[in-house]
Amino acid sequence: MRELTYTEAAREALGAEMERDPNIFVLGEGIGKRGGNFNTTTGFFERFGPRRLRDTPICERGFVGLCAGAAMTGTRPVVDFMFIDFILDSFGELANQIAKIQYMTSGRLKMPVVLRGCIGAGSGHATHHSGSYYSIFAHLPGFRVVVPTTPYDAKGLMTTSLRSDDPVLFLEHKSLLNTRGDVPEDDYTIPFGQARVCREGDDVTVVALGPMVSKTLAVCDELAAAGISVELIDPRSLAPLDSEAIFLSVSQTGRLLIIDEAFGPCGIGAEISAQIMERGFDQLDAPVRRLNGPHGPTPFSPPLESAAVPQPEQIAQAIRNLAAE
Repeated sequence: MRELTYTEAAREALGAEMERDPNIFVLGEGIGKRGGNFNTTTGFFERFGPRRLRDTPICERGFVGLCAGAAMTGTRPVVDFMFIDFILDSFGELANQIAKIQYMTSGRLKMPVVLRGCIGAGSGHATHHSGSYYSIFAHLPGFRVVVPTTPYDAKGLMTTSLRSDDPVLFLEHKSLLNTRGDVPEDDYTIPFGQARVCREGDDVTVVALGPMVSKTLAVCDELAAAGISVELIDPRSLAPLDSEAIFLSVSQTGRLLIIDEAFGPCGIGAEISAQIMERGFDQLDAPVRRLNGPHGPTPFSPPLESAAVPQPEQIAQAIRNLAAE
């Protein structure tokens, strides 16, 4: 094991797969000699050359559509879109072409496109650079949607994404990019749809997304000292979703809290809640609860931005409230 940052781990996976498969190429704004806004392709221009590191103009619909066509011919494009907010400009290509082409051709054409970029608030990027929107893509049939939380998961899920014949949204929360963790040197993959139990517990099941995982872990010892044992689950993959792991946990604890900084209405938490209510109503000792950021644009002001994201003290109180029901 070595310690790598989240970005280094994902970059290592991308570099290894580009060495293994000459059909993989990366396309996006500033990903060539500059190495990407978030160092996602640092050193790759010298390593793989301009044919496989394609800088683009600011024209998301154009280059996403280009990659859809390229994938149909047998190549494996990686679209580096920096912020998920920007890729919304190409929504027609995503929803009507990339997500549907395998169905429309009865599987004769594959769509091995990896769409990677940053999500989330907490770094002062304001409302045009702080969205998450993963619930939109999880709603659309055809997409795989992953939100890795640790460097280990970033490498494993990036490798899985690059080997998939389906389109994958590989979404990286900005606040996690410089976090460090153990990452094997060896090649490995993490299957889509396999959640991770971060901490075992008996009283409350918490499903947390992205940076909400570490914020929840930060209060678990304090809660344990107060007699509340938390079982913490990181879904890692939102489409497909490991509903079975969540159901098994709730069957033991009887309580479920879903923590997500993204908007609550029509969100991932609502979907998880609905599935558990349908399947596990008799196992519940209290209503399913959700903790989300407010349903509004992300502020630029640091104090307001902080208030727009669930913080450890709010998480701890939400768990206490649920345990008391």
